[in-house]
Amino acid sequence: MMIDRTPLTFRHEYKHLLSSPEDRILSARLGRLFPRDSHAGPEGTYRVYSLYFDTPDDRALRQKLDGTDSREKFRLRYYGNSPAFLRLEKKIKKGGLCAKRQARLTPEQGRFLLEGNTDFLLQSQDPLLIEFYSKLQGQLLSPRTVVCYEREAFLHPAGNVRITLDRHICTGISWRNFFSPEILERSVDPGRTVLEVKYDAFLPDIVRMAVQTPGRTTCAYSKYAACRRSD
Repeated sequence: MMIDRTPLTFRHEYKHLLSSPEDRILSARLGRLFPRDSHAGPEGTYRVYSLYFDTPDDRALRQKLDGTDSREKFRLRYYGNSPAFLRLEKKIKKGGLCAKRQARLTPEQGRFLLEGNTDFLLQSQDPLLIEFYSKLQGQLLSPRTVVCYEREAFLHPAGNVRITLDRHICTGISWRNFFSPEILERSVDPGRTVLEVKYDAFLPDIVRMAVQTPGRTTCAYSKYAACRRSD
C-alpha cells in the first residue's frame, strides 16, 4: 500500500451556483482557454461517486451549516462506473482554506467498510487509515449518504489552478447502493451547476476574468448537505 507522506498544503477555494445557461456559456469559454483534465472521457467529463461519513448527531453536517471555521469530513470516492480506483479522503477546512489527505483502498476493502468490518484499517501503516479507524470507534462515524455528479474539470499551471463544473447532482435511497451507481437516481437541485475554483497562493488574472459570471457572488454550497436534505 502506498502511503501519502506529502506535506499538508492548504488551498484557496470558492464556489458559485450557476444556472444551466450560465453553465453552457462558461463551459465553452473555459474550453477555449484551458486544457481539460486528462482523465475525462470523450465528452470531456467524468462521473464522481462519494460516500460521506458522519457522527450520530451529524457533526460534519451541522458544522458545515453553522459555518464552523475549522472542520473535517471523511468520504470514500471513486470515478466512472467502477470502484477499481477507490480512495478514502479526509477533507479539512480551516480559516477559509481547504486541504485533503487521501489513501488508496481496494474495492474489497471498501465493501468491508460498508459491512462494518474495519479491523484491516488498524493493521495498516497508513496514518490516515489508522485515524479513520479511531474515529469510527471513538466518534461512531458511519456511512450517511451518497453524492454523485458529472464533473468537467479545467487546469491552469500558474497558481496550480483547478476549475470544475459539477452538474447533474444526485443521490440514492440508501448508502448501501454506493457500489451500484445505476441505482443512484434521486436528483438534487436539478438545473443547477456548482462552479468550484481551487488555487494555491494566487489566482491568475486570466482565470479570474474567465470565471466571472455577472450577478453571481461566492457561496458556501455543499453537495453533501444538499443530498442530506433529500434523505
